[in-house]
Amino acid sequence: MATSIYSNTSPLPRDNVGKTSVMPAVRKIGLSDLHDALRLGWEDFKAVPSHAIVLCAIYPVLGLMLARAVLGYSVLPLLFPLAAGFALLGPFAALGLYELSRRRELGETPSAWQATSVLRSPSFGSMLALGVLLLTLFVVWVAAAQAIYVWTFGYEPAADIPGFASRVLTTPEGWRLIVVGCGVGFLFALAALCLSVVSFPMMLDRHAGVADAMLTSMRVMAANPMTMAAWGLIVAALLVLGSIPFFLGLAVVVPLLGHATWHLYRKVLEPNPNPQSEVLPPHREHRSAADFPAALFPWQHKKH
Repeated sequence: MATSIYSNTSPLPRDNVGKTSVMPAVRKIGLSDLHDALRLGWEDFKAVPSHAIVLCAIYPVLGLMLARAVLGYSVLPLLFPLAAGFALLGPFAALGLYELSRRRELGETPSAWQATSVLRSPSFGSMLALGVLLLTLFVVWVAAAQAIYVWTFGYEPAADIPGFASRVLTTPEGWRLIVVGCGVGFLFALAALCLSVVSFPMMLDRHAGVADAMLTSMRVMAANPMTMAAWGLIVAALLVLGSIPFFLGLAVVVPLLGHATWHLYRKVLEPNPNPQSEVLPPHREHRSAADFPAALFPWQHKKH
């Protein structure tokens, strides 16, 4: 059961002119809350499966293209680091899924076009900035993985899959590669989780700045270390399972995790006391062509 443990209501630096940001209260959550977030995420996925698959179909496609490119250019050692690195970019790529969950929460029936409305969010610039930061983290991780492989095996390329697998799994150098690579990869994943566990949903929901969102994510990690560690393991396990059948399982795993992340955000932070209203275009009255002369004199139309 989620319980609030502390909050910080002191004003922070102004994100925009005339607006002062206030840090939201962080709740203490448990494993039952993670289970509930996954259940609600699954309900969202079942309610809008076609939209979620459309939004996430790029993942299996990219996975297949990546596998072909890796095998074709004999850079097989980078296949696993590249696939694992998708987890670093997942929070940003799931922006449309957060929007679908948000609209379902409001009682709407979301559509694929409504998912793209996140691009018009006042905080989309902040989302993009954090996305660039995660992309940078991804590039550094791939470079680190390549450096670890060269340090272990030298510059000799892998000839084929059986030979590479045997070299990694049956030699001391291979086991050293696994241990060091997984250890370094864990640090990158931990950094991404600390920076973005609730950052993107918060920016979408509260129009928060990137600094406030990242700070809130770190506060969530500090308040719930064991629960967030369990969440990270759940995410990693599901991504591995989704990647096994030629990345096709990611078409289900990615939307499930995206929707579940939105519900995790709802559970771990107190509700927004000042919810942002959606900006709608002004209503325009439809007029027929027969009203052309009168339309030039709007005061006469109002009078009638």
